[in-house]
Amino acid sequence: MDAQQFREFGKAAIDLLADYVENIRDIDVLPSVEPGYLLDSLPEDAPEQPEDWKDILKDFNQAIIPGITHWHSPRFHAFYPTGSSYASIVGNMLSDGLSVIGFSWLASPACTELEVVTMNWLGKLLGIPEEFLHCSSGPGGGVIQGSASEATLVGLLAAKEKTVRKLMKNNPSLDEDEIKPKLVAYTSDQCNSSVEKAGLLGSMKMRLLKADADGRLRGETLKNAFEEDRAKGLIPCYVIANVGTTGTCAFDPLYELGPVCNEADVWLHVDAAYAGAAFICPEYRHLMKGIEYSDSIDVNAHKWLPVSFDCSAMWVKDGYDLVKAFDVQRIYLDDVKTETKIPDYRHWQIPLGRRFRALKLWTVMRIYGAEGLRKHIRDQISLAQYFAKLVRADERFLVEPEQSMGLVCFRLKGGDKITKQLLENLTEKKKVFMVAGTYRERYMIRFVICSRLTKKEDIDFSWKHIKDEADLLCSDKIHTKAQIPAIDQIVARDVCEKSK
Repeated sequence: MDAQQFREFGKAAIDLLADYVENIRDIDVLPSVEPGYLLDSLPEDAPEQPEDWKDILKDFNQAIIPGITHWHSPRFHAFYPTGSSYASIVGNMLSDGLSVIGFSWLASPACTELEVVTMNWLGKLLGIPEEFLHCSSGPGGGVIQGSASEATLVGLLAAKEKTVRKLMKNNPSLDEDEIKPKLVAYTSDQCNSSVEKAGLLGSMKMRLLKADADGRLRGETLKNAFEEDRAKGLIPCYVIANVGTTGTCAFDPLYELGPVCNEADVWLHVDAAYAGAAFICPEYRHLMKGIEYSDSIDVNAHKWLPVSFDCSAMWVKDGYDLVKAFDVQRIYLDDVKTETKIPDYRHWQIPLGRRFRALKLWTVMRIYGAEGLRKHIRDQISLAQYFAKLVRADERFLVEPEQSMGLVCFRLKGGDKITKQLLENLTEKKKVFMVAGTYRERYMIRFVICSRLTKKEDIDFSWKHIKDEADLLCSDKIHTKAQIPAIDQIVARDVCEKSK
């Protein structure tokens, strides 16, 4: 492929993507394919001869698109958002076009320095304490990881190494192999699966502590867990606080957990993968009260901000903690010596190589501006509030817990069985996509504002499908205003109790 063919192919691909986005409402959010559909339709071997790019785009439309779950459809309300925008797509194109591997400053100075700049920009917009930023006089700073999963594991490994060094310094007779099996990590039972996985990958016991009735891990619970484990000869090492839990978007009180960790000299990592983006709006920063106690913080720019995967923003209070954990020297990796505060990012992450991910963050922040990013977050929260209002107006449904950020959890009052059937029926029809969760041991449906394209009329569309499906499952008398309250209650109870 020469430069002219590249121009033609690239322009055609951009037109295809722009058309896809503009017409995404015309496509069912879920695909109508069976497992193995693509395995059966594509050749078993790679092509021997070069093929025309027009044929590739044709096959993309005919074979790939039919098997796509449309994450950016305004009818996609599952999981949490994954960011996307035209600005991010262009940033990714520029990164791919340069195709640098920025493991050191010399390997591509702009790759390192733009990451420093953008992480300072984002940290300031979110209200992250200055000591976590490269622009501070201390050793703190930010780095773009691939995911919150990586950030949690990086924090765990750094905490592990730091704890071992500290204990061996205080007692030189201790052996590293004797210490490591005794180290314990802690989080709540509402944590994301990736947090528990970090314990498996990092060979550290992970205790899932009982959250309170509102899904929050309390300081007293953590303190008691520390005391229990110390009594058994174990060593508290690492705590992951959830700032926006996966199930219900609950916020652990950092102002309670932080002092407990600081007093015990235990590393506190803040997992704010989804909800942390909301702190770009000052009115939500009270939810991160106590964040100054933490040692590391992670916010997925690729979740709620319009930045495409992968771009997970991690800040640490002391970058040397990462360097001491991951520093492996080779003569061919010698970097420039300078008095300027520039991180050697290969020591801040698990892999050696790294993509120029800061480019897409840079393009998004410049195209949107801080004002545009705040509007994006506020608009999505407003849409969630609107959906919650619609649900509350129907007497068959219950919103529980209260709407949090862009998430609304709801269920039919008739019980778990009928709520589960409602979700299964909706999923089967492929017009609206949501997933389940639990709250206080009750089955509920999670409705998340995910797509940046979502408008009020899209919420009306999704609610109509939910409501229509509920009409097929429950008597329509349940959601009418009671003329004779006692009789209405009897009818509602009789119809919905059958679903339990």
